[in-house]
Amino acid sequence: MKTLGISVYPEHSTYEEVFAYMRKAGELGYKRVFTCFLSVKESKEELVKNFSKFCKVAHECGLKVSADTNPEVFEHIGATPYDLSIFHEIGLDIIRLDGHFSAAEDAAITRNPYGIMIEYNASGAIGFENLIETGADQENMCFCSNFFPQRHTGMGLQRYIELTSRYKKAGFRVASFVSSNQPNTFGPWPVFDGLPTIEMHRDLPVDLQVRHLAAMNYCQDILIGNAYASDEELKKLASLDLTKITMRAKLVDDITETEKEIVYWDKHNQRGDCNENIIRSSWPRMIFKGKSIPARSEKGLQHIVATYLS
Repeated sequence: MKTLGISVYPEHSTYEEVFAYMRKAGELGYKRVFTCFLSVKESKEELVKNFSKFCKVAHECGLKVSADTNPEVFEHIGATPYDLSIFHEIGLDIIRLDGHFSAAEDAAITRNPYGIMIEYNASGAIGFENLIETGADQENMCFCSNFFPQRHTGMGLQRYIELTSRYKKAGFRVASFVSSNQPNTFGPWPVFDGLPTIEMHRDLPVDLQVRHLAAMNYCQDILIGNAYASDEELKKLASLDLTKITMRAKLVDDITETEKEIVYWDKHNQRGDCNENIIRSSWPRMIFKGKSIPARSEKGLQHIVATYLS
């Protein structure tokens, strides 16, 4: 089942704003919240105090908490791949490894006694087969793509497909990021061009980004990378049916009732002999057999195409 998530960065905001945003998301059915420990400068004691409250509020909102880490973060707070007790004390659900330890440590960390999920970087060719052979617990592994704050640095679509398809085929859950289009949104760093995983998504309406990821079906968790998305954006995403490929349509003025029935019929099924441009459904020729659709003039067809492309 696909789920939605948000991202928050308390070091660049206030906890009051963060908690209010998490409560909105939780009420709308979002299931995850991502944050970043890479830029946290707090002492170990401050981190435990602040993020324990953070995780408590997130869990009250029905959100699982994932945090970006690397070996430097572990060293800063006194954790090791063999001792995740501080993350357990905080209440963290998922540790995302932006950097790596040794092969043995990368495998051992998945066998932690707390059931903390270990999330590896999906934006690279991780040798998960070797990890599993080394003793990693496959049931406690998942993957998450990077997000990209600077324009023109995001992943190309084909490269995204190549990488994420490896992890999906192996049965791992994959998370990817989309980007709010609100002004003055931010992430861990002072760059303000959005935070998508795929470069072609930058500047697109956020619901279109989500619908595209859902249609491709390479990831199961879709997270808004920048903060804060608007209430309208949060609600629009929450209203999407992520189990189906959905498109927004502009209907021409002279559409017939039969054509409208076909457009809004909710059981279309893509044929296997499809291409990149068209999702082709054969069912209407059977379900709506016998109903008349008057032929349009060439000018009328040109108008439909122009409307579709606008």
